[in-house]
Amino acid sequence: MHKVMRLASESGVVLFSKSSCCLCYTVRILLQDLGVTPTVHEIDQDPEGREMERALMRLGCNTPVPMIFIGGKLLGSTNEVMSLHLSGGLIPLLRPYQALY
Repeated sequence: MHKVMRLASESGVVLFSKSSCCLCYTVRILLQDLGVTPTVHEIDQDPEGREMERALMRLGCNTPVPMIFIGGKLLGSTNEVMSLHLSGGLIPLLRPYQALY
């Protein structure tokens, strides 16, 4: 759990992902389209990936990936991100981390 929380707080927007996960890719593209370059941790390519996956599950989500943290705080998985985006609440959360054009 310690590694997950440390990684989640090292950058403004953090995405825990698996390289073969299509929903992870979709969330990453959404964030990029909104002007944010998330720090991505591919847990299937990390030697401690299994432990990280268990830690993410202990945070109370049904699936370990994709898991998004903004400002060090757990936002959630695909459902939470998409629901927040559709309701207009995602962009204000991302504003401090958007690239300036």
